[in-house]
Amino acid sequence: MTDLHINLQATVDFLVELLKVPSPTGYHIEAIEYVRKAFEALAVPGLTLTTTTKGALLATWKGQSDSARRGVTAHVDTLGLMVREIKANGRLRTNPLGGIVWATLEMEGVTVRTADDKRYRGTMLSANPSSHVNRNIFTAERTAENMEIRLDVKTKSADETRALGIEVGDFIFVDPRVEVGENGFIRGRFLDDKAGVAAIYGALLAMKEAGLQPAQDTAFLVANYEEVGHGGSSGWPFEMAELLSIDMGAIGESQNSDEFSVSICVKDGGGPYHFDMTNKLRRLSQTHNIPYKTDIYIFYSSDGTAYWRAGGDAKVGLIGPGVDASHSYERTHEESVLHTTHLLARYLLEA
Repeated sequence: MTDLHINLQATVDFLVELLKVPSPTGYHIEAIEYVRKAFEALAVPGLTLTTTTKGALLATWKGQSDSARRGVTAHVDTLGLMVREIKANGRLRTNPLGGIVWATLEMEGVTVRTADDKRYRGTMLSANPSSHVNRNIFTAERTAENMEIRLDVKTKSADETRALGIEVGDFIFVDPRVEVGENGFIRGRFLDDKAGVAAIYGALLAMKEAGLQPAQDTAFLVANYEEVGHGGSSGWPFEMAELLSIDMGAIGESQNSDEFSVSICVKDGGGPYHFDMTNKLRRLSQTHNIPYKTDIYIFYSSDGTAYWRAGGDAKVGLIGPGVDASHSYERTHEESVLHTTHLLARYLLEA
């Protein structure tokens, strides 16, 4: 068995810094550049980095064979908001990017980025939020229509807000609030799917330090439009025999996934994943003593599904770290990141 050491600390450090970089769907520039520089600094022999026309990062790694080329994808784009309306009181009504749970945004810090890169801090609130003024606030539904952003600037009108350079269509970054506990828990927004990108980083690092290369030519696509359904659908440099998507394992009632294993998704909202791929991932986990859980995610689909729907013909599988409270204030554990990284590396080495 090939000796392989996963540098968990380096992988978590990469993840923490990536979580701090804003990347709501449609605004990928900073995060893609962060990942590009981090991958470049690894100095992996035979790994070449380019950017697709759509803005995703594409890393191609020469393998021992090109007989059955492979792809690996994870997405760096996250949930977020855009300015939908500048209200008469100077506050902002917003429109969601991805499947936001509105109630989890209440009282969250945000940053509004203007088209010319001015940045203003603010807070997401229910409209008329004071319990001393509005007795209905306790039971009011939290939706896009009755929530607003209170800017931390002196403005009481739409004209005053527009004078700041803020306009409809500006991106709004939600604070990630990242914490890593001494007992290994990692919490914050946007573990979906920056933890998956971290697994790619960790696998590249482990294989480079061991002097190993993948069994097959492999393309790694760090996608930037997954949250709206088309991130991994294009940008691949060659025809692939297999595609491994890395995304979060959803945790909740009736789910089998947990925060201490790698999740192997056998079916999601797009249908079942390829039987051969799922069995290969199970076998690799068993052979290398990697804790795993198989699961089905009913209200979820990955960039593997996007690839298939765009006409891709490769066998597709899906793995990822277990993430609690998805699309809210999320949490995982270092062990889940470790096991996801380990399974990815073993997959890349499998002849």
